[in-house]
Amino acid sequence: MFENPSPNLNDTPIGFLLVDVARLYRARMDKAFEAAGLGLTAGEARTLAYVDRHPGLRQRMLAIKMNVEPMTLVGFLDRLEAQDLISRQVDPGDRRAKIIHLTAKAPPLVTRILEAGRQMRLEVLGDIAPAEQATFITCLLRMNAALSGCERES
Repeated sequence: MFENPSPNLNDTPIGFLLVDVARLYRARMDKAFEAAGLGLTAGEARTLAYVDRHPGLRQRMLAIKMNVEPMTLVGFLDRLEAQDLISRQVDPGDRRAKIIHLTAKAPPLVTRILEAGRQMRLEVLGDIAPAEQATFITCLLRMNAALSGCERES
């Protein structure tokens, strides 16, 4: 893990720090989901949450929204479909494309996913003032938008 011995924040290698924090956050989230008895990985839970927020997306568009490789998403969807949590339906506008929907079994699990995530976030951000949390989230959203724009251009 990266530790910043310098008081000068401009010397902090933000890329390394973001990668370290993301890896640790993901591991903590996996543990929170396991403790909540969800039976899902963070990637599977994230997929369910995205399908809940964006119902009826084509599989390809869901991968883009989630910023994951299509083959990574297929693995998540295969496991979620095997648990009867999502369904893939043929897109009437393009029979080659699949539209993703939650099944009736999924919404209670999505509620549990969001609650486990909320509890974990409260623990992790507990020592950070609400105004700092808001600024942090705003900055992450801006970075995400800027980097997503760069991805689309390449």
